[in-house]
Amino acid sequence: MDKYQRNVLINEIGIFGQDKLKNAKVFVAGLGGLGSFVLYNLASTGIIHIGIVDFDNVGITNFNRQIIYDFADLNQNKAICAKRNILKYNPDLKIETYKEKLDEKNIESIIEDYDIIIDCTDNYKSKFLLNDFAVKCDKKLIYGGVEEFLGQVSVIDKNHACLRCIFPDFDINKTVKKGIISPVVSSIASIQAMEAVKIILGAEDILYNKLLTINCLKQEFKKLALTKNKLCKLH
Repeated sequence: MDKYQRNVLINEIGIFGQDKLKNAKVFVAGLGGLGSFVLYNLASTGIIHIGIVDFDNVGITNFNRQIIYDFADLNQNKAICAKRNILKYNPDLKIETYKEKLDEKNIESIIEDYDIIIDCTDNYKSKFLLNDFAVKCDKKLIYGGVEEFLGQVSVIDKNHACLRCIFPDFDINKTVKKGIISPVVSSIASIQAMEAVKIILGAEDILYNKLLTINCLKQEFKKLALTKNKLCKLH
């Protein structure tokens, strides 16, 4: 417990809350920029039961924002490298790794034992896959998205607005490749990790039915109200 003494000193956490963090099970989907920062944040809070998935290998263009890797990891699977590197930071972690690509056939068997899912993926198809699974299987999903200087976060479950409520006709096969700078990624990842902590602790003001957006170039934060769509095919 000495490792997390500064956590325990916070009134809203204490020993009881730290035990909640220790026993929670959190899944990180995607180990790129968002996943790198989310994983470090989770490890620092004392959340030790973590599942991670990524089928991709570490590439040279990842290093401007994916802090969990070093050059020795080039061309190796991200999930394997992420586990090895994060255990150097906190050897108490219990990490389950999955090297395959998430799809409709394997998502339930991989994620069913986790309480909270953190979306750190970089494509719309994966984001909607996670959204649909979370709503159907009553999981908490912390959605995150980043591009250029912009980012957004929302928390989704079966009782609140989901991605299909907001974007009922969205083309999930759409691909848009834009630039991204590390401080935006770390900002959104920190908010995602904090929402996970809040959910575990039973805190109020979770980002349900809300979309938090940030423009880091202007340092503007906005919280947009969302509405659960009665016509959504998932609800």
